[in-house]
Amino acid sequence: MKNAMKILVMAGTFAAATAASAHPTDPVTRTPIADPKFPIAAAVTVPPGYDTIYLSGSLPDVANPDAPKGTVEAYGNTETQTASVLKKLGATLTAMGLTFADVVAAHVFLVGDPAKNGEIDFAGMNAAFSKEFGTEAQPNKPARAVLKVAGLVVPGTLVEIEMIAVRNHKAAKAAAKKGK
Repeated sequence: MKNAMKILVMAGTFAAATAASAHPTDPVTRTPIADPKFPIAAAVTVPPGYDTIYLSGSLPDVANPDAPKGTVEAYGNTETQTASVLKKLGATLTAMGLTFADVVAAHVFLVGDPAKNGEIDFAGMNAAFSKEFGTEAQPNKPARAVLKVAGLVVPGTLVEIEMIAVRNHKAAKAAAKKGK
């Protein structure tokens, strides 16, 4: 029993020392993929000292109110829908004092486009995604998964995206103080 307690105390001491050695100002590390033009990272490492923010999946807004309700024509093609979803997610991030630069992961759900014989329009999605990630103005790239799904909750929608963002504790506290 004493040996078990000694091991637990040593493990706790090691964990505390390890946590203490990480600094909340350590940057998020993004491991690039082979193609530098592609708007994603191979991996993203978030050190201790960051809050994790999960953004719920978002669907596009209606792009053409004159089109029949619940149709792809009402929401637009995959590129249009992706741009709409990113605009909504960007607004959510802004309301939280964050930007796309703070996004570390994204999950994209695509429905096959009837105009493309039921195939997903990966190029269209990626074209809109590339306008927000890996640009000169916003070079940070998230880890990302893209999945083909049979359908989404709203008929006519082809794109849903959910994201994970992080915020540095120290930076958040400094911003809060500055805003008072």
